[in-house]
Amino acid sequence: MDIAYSAPLLPTKTSRAYQLIPLRAIESLVITAAAILVSLGLFGLFVAISGYDAFATYSNIWTGSFGKWFNVQSSLTRAAPLLLTGLCAALPLRLGLVIIGGEGALVLGAVAAAVVGHAMAGAPAVASLLCMAVAAGAAGGAWIALSGALRQFRGVNETISSLLLNYVAINIVLHLVFGPLNDPLKPGDPSTLPIGTNVKPMLAGFMGWNVHWGFAIGIVACVGLYVLMNHTVVGFASSVVGGNPRAGKVAGLSATRLTLLLCFLGGACAGLAGMIEMAIGAERANDKMAVGLGYEGILVAFLARGNPLAIIPVAIFLGGIKASGGLLQYRQNMPNSATTVLQGIIFLTVLAAETFYGRIKLFQRKEA
Repeated sequence: MDIAYSAPLLPTKTSRAYQLIPLRAIESLVITAAAILVSLGLFGLFVAISGYDAFATYSNIWTGSFGKWFNVQSSLTRAAPLLLTGLCAALPLRLGLVIIGGEGALVLGAVAAAVVGHAMAGAPAVASLLCMAVAAGAAGGAWIALSGALRQFRGVNETISSLLLNYVAINIVLHLVFGPLNDPLKPGDPSTLPIGTNVKPMLAGFMGWNVHWGFAIGIVACVGLYVLMNHTVVGFASSVVGGNPRAGKVAGLSATRLTLLLCFLGGACAGLAGMIEMAIGAERANDKMAVGLGYEGILVAFLARGNPLAIIPVAIFLGGIKASGGLLQYRQNMPNSATTVLQGIIFLTVLAAETFYGRIKLFQRKEA
């Protein structure tokens, strides 16, 4: 029997394929924005109950994050590591994997970069930076790929394994900085030997701003991985496997290969963030590197809904919130951890908003 297809081969303005893409994008934007507004309201209620002026708090958050050019630069600096740790969680999300091991990849990347940076202390700064980046990316990528391998070969839940591997990585780093890699000239200071003094000046002063080059590296990584995930065969295959693993298997796509690849790339980004934070800060790996940047990257990835390009504004937004903590403490005598409470409320609200996706009639396709 011959079947006649009346639908056009390419999407047009009246086709359902054309309508589907913008409606999903608008729905995602509206629901995420609504969740953030609700979280701001809940945080204002929390502040008021705690005995502070909620309106003054919001005013100080804005001033401390984007109110002045100096504060904008501080927000961009705080956003730099979040761009990379957000990618660590966002890339596996395309396959439906919830990886929360960015903290472990970050600290291991920092230690690997510190070892290489000290070994190449006399080399040119560019060569030293490139080798440090390779070492940090390899260490972080291998650590997150381990969670993917446990999922594919042993059936271990990737969320649980990546969370537990965070603690393993942190304790490995503590063992190294207190023991084998400890600087003998500073026995009381748990840290590695310092990297070359010519590395930090190379990373500082992005375009003359008071922002280090880690922000530019994060932007490039987000744009590059957006292209990879949305305009290449790898990205298309990942979407197929993540959306319907059975269909991907029938099509001959290797879920194991894609899982290891995306986990490695995500971990490499987190390891690179660790290298940058170490080099721009103490210039040596120490016991104070685990400050929660990997966990904050999970919030960035979920707010961006796994979109590498959307990670950029989300990271800047959360970086601004972090940067405003000092002003809240100075003007209102609020604890600096108040911004962490706001981030936690945003995370819970965004998770709760997941139930509304696909249920709002306004964003549903109309049947012909």
